Amino acid sequence: MSDSTPQRTILCMKWGTKYGPEYVNRLYAMVRRHLRGDFRFVCLTDRSDGVRAEVQCLPIPALALPDGIPERGWTKLTTFAADLHGLKGTALFLDLDVVIVDDITPFFEQPGDFLIIHDWKRPWRITGNSSVYRFELGTHPEVLERFRREHERVRARLRNEQAWLSEVIHEQGKLAYWPAAWCASWKYHCIPRWPLNYLRAPSVPAGARILIFHGVINPPDAIEGRSTHAWRRPLPAPWIAEHWRE
Repeated sequence: MSDSTPQRTILCMKWGTKYGPEYVNRLYAMVRRHLRGDFRFVCLTDRSDGVRAEVQCLPIPALALPDGIPERGWTKLTTFAADLHGLKGTALFLDLDVVIVDDITPFFEQPGDFLIIHDWKRPWRITGNSSVYRFELGTHPEVLERFRREHERVRARLRNEQAWLSEVIHEQGKLAYWPAAWCASWKYHCIPRWPLNYLRAPSVPAGARILIFHGVINPPDAIEGRSTHAWRRPLPAPWIAEHWRE
């Protein structure tokens, strides 16, 4: 990447043992296939074993929550450190379990200071879904700094990190959302409504670029047609493996 080219960073995060290195490797491969031009791919992680060489693995900054506190994604707030390992430029954060199905270059071109998915289930709220968000590295340190100072009060009011993140950015008048079609919910948009879910396989909605697997269902479950809700059990979707691969 030349000095004159705006720096684009794909950020992901892997901690604990829920996701193996194959999630990082497949995410990198999907980005490589669907993002035009140069980019840097960074995984903030406490376990780099098995991660492919093209991925730059860096330590997750300390959040310093008391032991025993439900995690609920709070660790993702460390992406807003004032100095995140010296990284500069525009960062697009992607959850490890997303599936990219089309060109994601527009995610770097969409106007706005901070962009996030608008929550599908309760669209009247400001809260975004933090599976996909974009920001300038180092420009919103107050998101993390205020949480570190006020975490007891924040956790008493809010369930997870995306609610806090949306609230702080909204207070600044900088919260904006991706075009609605770009980030599709596997649960709400891809699986046909009952009873058609027993007759038709899930599919990619028109205009979708990234499929979001929020909740307990991940791409391997969707490929096999597994679900935790019997009434919403989908048919297998083997076509996901065409996208979710190295």
